Amino acid sequence: MPRHVAASLIAAAILAAGLAAAPFAFAPVAAHTGHTFAAGEPGDPAKPFRTITIEIKDGPGMMAYSPNRIEVRKGEQIKFVLTNTGDLPHEFLLDSLENNAKHKKEMEKNPEMEHDEPNGKRLEPKKSAEILWRFSKAGTFEFACLIPGHYETGMKGVVVVK
Repeated sequence: MPRHVAASLIAAAILAAGLAAAPFAFAPVAAHTGHTFAAGEPGDPAKPFRTITIEIKDGPGMMAYSPNRIEVRKGEQIKFVLTNTGDLPHEFLLDSLENNAKHKKEMEKNPEMEHDEPNGKRLEPKKSAEILWRFSKAGTFEFACLIPGHYETGMKGVVVVK
């Protein structure tokens, strides 16, 4: 066997062994494939939706969303228009209370983690973003800023789906 072919086979075997030992290395890409969201699913811009504007604000000893409680109908599509009027970066992550609690712990370990997912956005000060979401499940869900210290200062809200 030619030396370059043998070297290629060895390199491929080492790479394969490394991937088998650390399958999480490519998890961010795979995480979107067939992912099920607790609060519903990404919306379809070709279908009707209602727009809800959420102001994300901060000030001395205060961080909040306005409004911090929203009611929607099961099956309804909502276009969230998020505006960070504060002086700090914030995020909006829509999920179940349980999933947000788990994610909050991960954010404490990695506070610079950024979100640009169908159910979440990170916004720099004075910036805006949009999320189109279809609430396909009834229940109470949470939107929150999981940057360390923000949730505890009041940066959370609920969506009640009836």
